[in-house]
Amino acid sequence: MSTSRTEGVARLGKRTKDLTKRLRPGEIAIIDHEDIDRVAAEALVEREPAAVLNVAASTSGRYPNAGPRILVDAGIVLVDSLGDEVFEGIRDGERITVEDGWVLLEGEPIAEGARQDDASVTASQEASREGLSEQLELFAENTMEYMLRERDLLLDGIGAPEVATRMDGRPVLIVVRGYHYKEDLATLKPFLRENRPVIIGVDGGADAVLEAGFRPDMIIGDMDSVSDRALRSGSELVVHAYRDGRAPGMERLAELGLAEGAVSFPASGTSEDIAMLLADEKGASVIVAVGTHGTLEEFLDKGRAGMSSTFLTRLRIGSKLVDAKGVSRLYRQRISTFQLVLLALAGLAALAVALWATPGGQALVQILFARLDGLLSWFTTLFTPRATGS
Repeated sequence: MSTSRTEGVARLGKRTKDLTKRLRPGEIAIIDHEDIDRVAAEALVEREPAAVLNVAASTSGRYPNAGPRILVDAGIVLVDSLGDEVFEGIRDGERITVEDGWVLLEGEPIAEGARQDDASVTASQEASREGLSEQLELFAENTMEYMLRERDLLLDGIGAPEVATRMDGRPVLIVVRGYHYKEDLATLKPFLRENRPVIIGVDGGADAVLEAGFRPDMIIGDMDSVSDRALRSGSELVVHAYRDGRAPGMERLAELGLAEGAVSFPASGTSEDIAMLLADEKGASVIVAVGTHGTLEEFLDKGRAGMSSTFLTRLRIGSKLVDAKGVSRLYRQRISTFQLVLLALAGLAALAVALWATPGGQALVQILFARLDGLLSWFTTLFTPRATGS
């Protein structure tokens, strides 16, 4: 059996979403991410690493998470369960080698893990399906707990802060850096240009809005994964705070000199939840969601107890909420003037070819060219200097 060997510069990061910001193509990502979810895997694939080394188990067996399959299908070397000694024995920027499940530094073995391939990922996913019933029970318990804790916010909107951005009677677009958010934003560009909705970026979703050529009206989140550029774009800032009022994100805004105009929103659950609840409470006519979690698979794939809050939030605003994919299927861009001009020119070209194919058409074209030549000659004489007598 041949040995698989991969070499590259090591990039270490225990938070996958932070690591992907500085990961370059061909480098080797070293992460600590149990149950790699779809969003994390897609972010890694986008950076094109040579390999992903995980000190934890990429699939723990709790449920069939999608991340490992995405990495393996993309042709990226995936090695699991390497242990914390990898972070202790390798420094960021050092060149390392991966041979099957072994990690080598200057030829010396640092750690050994389990190399994943198509067969092992398939087996792990099949085995993980047995844990779904237990995860559903935990999900139901967390949902009930969140409903009791946030009943005032869910039922009456109590606790939502006053904001300057006007949403009453307007469509609101909420962008989360999640499932297929870039593709959904691209399909919604005609909708954005013609309907001009209020745009809310949830943390890193604000950067996605800027990359798409638009500016968010509001940024909501704990401010840990949004760029300084987005924060300074002039958007209204709403910091997601803990239920007791602590808001670590406000400290970052203070460092940037942006805390004075920021608003705090204490609530449990996720930042995308409070973005939806705020839009609903402020009178949005419709809420279009980009990159948010909408299916049971996505809730479990996120791997957090807090995802139960998203489930309840969707029930709370269900009549207003529309997924971006649904909008792109229902909405069709109006034909632009440029497209009409191209269509007219194509029609004239086809007509000219058809006329030239007949004797009568050729005679007509010759007459038109003769008239055109006479018209150009007359026009030229208007600008020709006349001879004057001595």
